[in-house]
Amino acid sequence: MLSGSLLDKICLFALPLAASSILQQLFNAADIAVVGRFASSLALAAVGSTSSSINLLVNLFVGLSVGANVVIAQLIGQNKQQNIGEAVHTVVSVALLSGAFLLVLGQFAARPLLTLMHTPPDVIELSVRYLRIYFFGMPFVMLYNFGAAILRSKGDSKRPLYCLTIAGVVNVLLNLLLVIVFHLSVAGVAIATVVSNMVSASLILSFLLRESAPFRLSIRRLSLQKNYVLGLIKIGAPAGLQGMVFSFSNVCIQSAINAFGADAIAGSAAANSFEAFAFFPVSAFTQACVTFTSQNYGAHQFDRCRKVFRISLLCGIASNILLISLFLLFRMPLLSLYSANPHVVSFGLIRMLHILPFSWIMCGYEVSAGSLRGMGHSMLPAVITIFGTCIFRLLWVFVIARGSTFAQLTAVYPASWILTTAIMLIMYTALQRRIAKLP
Repeated sequence: MLSGSLLDKICLFALPLAASSILQQLFNAADIAVVGRFASSLALAAVGSTSSSINLLVNLFVGLSVGANVVIAQLIGQNKQQNIGEAVHTVVSVALLSGAFLLVLGQFAARPLLTLMHTPPDVIELSVRYLRIYFFGMPFVMLYNFGAAILRSKGDSKRPLYCLTIAGVVNVLLNLLLVIVFHLSVAGVAIATVVSNMVSASLILSFLLRESAPFRLSIRRLSLQKNYVLGLIKIGAPAGLQGMVFSFSNVCIQSAINAFGADAIAGSAAANSFEAFAFFPVSAFTQACVTFTSQNYGAHQFDRCRKVFRISLLCGIASNILLISLFLLFRMPLLSLYSANPHVVSFGLIRMLHILPFSWIMCGYEVSAGSLRGMGHSMLPAVITIFGTCIFRLLWVFVIARGSTFAQLTAVYPASWILTTAIMLIMYTALQRRIAKLP
C-alpha cells in the first residue's frame, strides 16, 4: 500500500470487500424473499421493518471496528510490530464485550423501540420475535466485524469474503428448510441468520488463531490495553455515533413509512434491498480509502493519500452507476421476486424510482469521510453527516413532507445526499490545503 501503482491495488482490495457485502446482502435479500413468498406479506413487513432499529442499536460498535482498522493500519505504516500484536488482542476483546452487551440490550429494547416506531399492530408481534432471536447472534456479528477489520488493515479483504460466502450458503439453505419445510416464518429466518453469523465468526476466528506474527491471536493474551481502547474510541466512536444518528433518522423515516400500512412497509423493504446493493461498492471503496490512507498517512506520504481519495471516489461512482442502471432496467421482475402482491410491488416501485437514480451522489460524502478518518479526523465527518443525514432528514419528515405522499417522503434521501456531499467535499478540500502547507 505504501509504494507502486494504486488503481490496481485499491481495486484488488475493494472488489473482494464489495463482493463480501453484496453476497451478504444477497443472503439477506433471500431472507426477505423467502419469507415474503412462502410465509406472508405481514411476515415480509415484519422482517423488513426491523433493519433501521437493528442498525440503530448496532452501529456504534460497528463504528469501533472502523477505528480498529485505522489504528492497526497506522501501526503498520509506522512499522511498530510489537504494538500491532497488542492492538489485535485489544480489538478482539472489545468485540466480545460489545457482542455480549448487544445480546442483552436487544432482548429488552426490541418491543419499546418497535412501539416508538409506530409499527402496525398486525406486524409488531412478528417483528419483536424476529429482533429478539436476531440479537442472540450479536457476539458472533461483532467477532466477525472486528476480526475482518484486523485482516483488512493489512490489505487482506479476500478471506472475509470466503467467510461470508460459506456462511451465506448456510443461511439460504436454513431459510428454505425452516420457512418452507418447518413453517417457522420470521422465527425461521432469524434462526438461520444467527447460525450463519456463528459460521462466519468461527471461520474468521480460525484465521486469526493461525495468522503469522504479529497478527496471530492467542486467547490467553486477550486484554484491554488502555491506549488502544482510547485509539478505537477516538476514531471509531465518532463514526459509530454518526452511524447511530444516521440510523435514528432512518428509524423516524421508517416510522413515517409505517403509517402507510403493511403493504408500504413490505414494498419499501423490498426496494431498500436494492439500495443496499448499490451502496456496497461505495462502502468497499470507502473502506479501501480508509485503509490505504491510514497506512500512507502513518508513513507521511500525503500526496499518495490524495491519489487514494481520487481513485476511490471515481471507482465508487462508476460501480454504483453500473448497479443502479441494471436495477432500474429490470425493476419489475426484481420486485416481483419479493412479493406477488401488486400493492406491495407498487410501493416498492415508487421507492426505487425516487431514490436509486440519485444514489451515486452519496459517494462524495462517503469517500471523503473515509479519507478524513484515515488521516485521524473522525469527528469532523461525523458532525457533518449528523447534520446532513439526521437533522435535515428529521426536518424533512416532520416539517417539509409532513402529511405528504409516499413518493414525497422518499425524496428525503437524495436531498440529504446532495447537502451532505457538498459540505463534506468543502471541508475535505480545506483540510487538504492545510496539509499541503506542512513542511
